Amino acid sequence: MVICFRSSDSVAFSTSSLQHERSFSRRRWRRWLTSAPHLLSGRQPSKGFQIKNSNGYPLNAASLQDGLAENLSAEESVEKRSKDGSKQNGSTVSITIVGASGDLAKKKIFPALFALFYEDCLPKHFTVFGYARSKLTDEELRNMISKTLTCRIDKRENCNDKMEQFLQRCFYQSGQYDSEENFVELDQKLREKEAGKLPNRLFYLSIPPNIFVDVVRCASHHASSPTGWTRVIVEKPFGRDSESSAELTRSLKQYLTEDQIFRIDHYLGKELVENLSVLRFSNLVFEPLWSRKYIRNVQLIFSENFGTEGRGGYFDSYGIIRDIMQNHLLQILALFAMETPVSLDAEDIRNEKVKVLRSMRTLKLDDVVVGQYKGHTKGGKSYPGYTDDPTVPKCSLTPTFAAAALFIDNARWDDVPFLMKAGKALHTRRAEIRVQFRHVPGNLYKRNFGTDLDKATNELVIRVQPDEAIYLKINNKIPGLSMRLDRSNLNLLYAARYPREIADAYERLLLDAIEGERRLFIRSDELDAAWALFTPVLKELEYKKIAPELYPYGSRGPVGSHYLAAKYNVRWGENS
Repeated sequence: MVICFRSSDSVAFSTSSLQHERSFSRRRWRRWLTSAPHLLSGRQPSKGFQIKNSNGYPLNAASLQDGLAENLSAEESVEKRSKDGSKQNGSTVSITIVGASGDLAKKKIFPALFALFYEDCLPKHFTVFGYARSKLTDEELRNMISKTLTCRIDKRENCNDKMEQFLQRCFYQSGQYDSEENFVELDQKLREKEAGKLPNRLFYLSIPPNIFVDVVRCASHHASSPTGWTRVIVEKPFGRDSESSAELTRSLKQYLTEDQIFRIDHYLGKELVENLSVLRFSNLVFEPLWSRKYIRNVQLIFSENFGTEGRGGYFDSYGIIRDIMQNHLLQILALFAMETPVSLDAEDIRNEKVKVLRSMRTLKLDDVVVGQYKGHTKGGKSYPGYTDDPTVPKCSLTPTFAAAALFIDNARWDDVPFLMKAGKALHTRRAEIRVQFRHVPGNLYKRNFGTDLDKATNELVIRVQPDEAIYLKINNKIPGLSMRLDRSNLNLLYAARYPREIADAYERLLLDAIEGERRLFIRSDELDAAWALFTPVLKELEYKKIAPELYPYGSRGPVGSHYLAAKYNVRWGENS
């Protein structure tokens, strides 16, 4: 069990197997035990003091006391011995970021690890190693990543001290991604830092997918933990279609078990996506309405107000469907539509997601619209088109926009259209889920809405980013002597309700990987089911060389997306 001490009054708990118990010091355990006698006695904690495990279950006093006792007894028990008979005091976690000089590592992974350290969420004993082909010293790595580290807004006073402490735990190993000799050198450095402790190792593959297998092979043979656990986080894309994805999975499983592979989709770590199951399963007002009986359509919208911005070469190999729809949006859809899981255990949740994906109709070309942004001048400023990017072929047919209508053939969602839309260089940046409910039968006030019954439709909007919010659109009477109706929003604006800075998705996912919590990571059969939906239409688009509909940079996208929605009697949510 790990206690994650945060700056507010709340304390979050997460559980993991006793085999890999966390390494908080005895002194901290005892200090916490003595400072919280009301918890162990079973009395109600003070206001704002919440105790949870990583699945959101509250811990009662009995289970808490048992868990603490287990950790104390484990730490104070006889010292463990490794295979060579040397003594081991506690455990340590070594986090190796492969591809440490890349943008993802610098902008997301290192800052996320520092944020976890800043909040005292990492184990007491941990080390961070960067591994890449670039020739860097430890100090050069520290200088590079220090430029991207930031502190929480509400705890700035000790920022520099914490930053320096974190950087002193960061080290670098230069090497080729397919060099077993270089991974032997990495292993030697890891052993030096792990000396005397049970070694647990986490590898984050922040590298192109074509070298995943080389790295996993070398790390598995020469840099895996001899006595503790070894886990590998794999970034998308997980292949380009069903065949390449299956081949990647087969190759990885030559060296790793499924339980060692953590396929990351950072959208699953976003606060509002994680809140989906809470919103639905813990609020009686929503759960009975979550079906075809009351919901008319569901929209999953992703838009960016910028183009490929130097990523054109990478993006042109995949396109918007592979980059966004097949993973981010489809994962959100599965979480939204799944049946109530048996428990909040990772396997129970992932089982229900797989059932949803396997119940979906294979996507047809008639239910897909693709587009590509073109150059546009607005306000005296010129914006380049997709093919103006020097890394993109001039004749490229790769879509930068796609809209699709999907259906789930089960009792709950039969004939309810799930509309997805994703695009680059659109008029706004946002990601949201819009749930449009059915019209009120025999509405007494239909004359007040005229012929546009959509104005009378209730709509639940979950805004994932930016400005996280949940709001419900309802019909309301405007104050006054006449009967005039208006659409109003019942708002939960996160910035107003929860002024504390929201953790980045990578923070949550990295912490879960360290803890061995898999519910926000993608299982191999989940991946197979997701690719089975999109592979046929992707192959048809490429085989038939379907030309994408052009749309101006900064517009709302192709007109064809509105025709697709109208085909199923749907109107895209406002500002879409």
